[in-house]
Amino acid sequence: MRPLLFDLGAHPGLSVRLQDLLGAERGALELRRFPDGESYLRLDTSPQGRAVILLCPLDRPDECTLPMLFAAATCRELGATCVGLAAPYLAYMRQDIRFRPGEAVTSRTYAGMLSGALDWLVTVDPHLHRYQSLDEIYRIPSRSVAAAPALAEWLRAEVACPVLIGPDAESAQWVAEVAARIDAPWRVLEKTRSGDREVAVSVPDLDAHAGCTPVLLDDIVSTGGTMAAALAHLREQGFASPVCLLVHAIFAAEAEAMLRAAGATRIVSCNTVVHSSNSVCVAEVMADGIRGCLD
Repeated sequence: MRPLLFDLGAHPGLSVRLQDLLGAERGALELRRFPDGESYLRLDTSPQGRAVILLCPLDRPDECTLPMLFAAATCRELGATCVGLAAPYLAYMRQDIRFRPGEAVTSRTYAGMLSGALDWLVTVDPHLHRYQSLDEIYRIPSRSVAAAPALAEWLRAEVACPVLIGPDAESAQWVAEVAARIDAPWRVLEKTRSGDREVAVSVPDLDAHAGCTPVLLDDIVSTGGTMAAALAHLREQGFASPVCLLVHAIFAAEAEAMLRAAGATRIVSCNTVVHSSNSVCVAEVMADGIRGCLD
């Protein structure tokens, strides 16, 4: 029987493409809020005897998580054979240790909560810093798929002579893989952070790539401080028309406006988080991961 896909707020293009790639039936549901703020959820398509895929980006985790958990529990109660989560963006990965006494290690708590409600998890480029894999905190089968193939395909089609630049050492893994796929040069910046929004970066000598278009590549852009600082340095070195390319466009507050003001002429993101910059579709890589969980 075809799997059943319930869309809980994903990018429309991602949802439709995933449905096609997986041969899934699109499930209908009603989701709204009561006047007191509580969530109401009703499944209009029966999950009985079906494998269920909940497609839910978690970029607004405190708002999105409860409806997703309600949907998972309801699917189980109504006879679904399994219930998995396809989360284009996975929240609560930042707090992976107790930096200060008394802090909540929210990544572990969140993982425990989701593990108790779901049978499997597929996500795109989770922010694995101190964890080697999701298996360290999730008790269910989990697959982390990479956006690199989709990013490389976009670059190959849209930027004639790119030099890829990562904003910090953590970004090296993404930058190196994408650069290798398109045979492009790449560099990584050194970043010093003095607060949640204060960031200083040092840009390596890029004279050898003066004829190239600089492409700043990162997995997540939230405040935009790191990319804005890098853009300012690139302008000082005489580079024109830098491109900002990212996987997850979280974009808090005035982040996008800050990047524009710093000199970004083009901002492009994957459709893991719904945003006007979405131009790179990750449906194919997500479908591969989901198939592995459904087999």
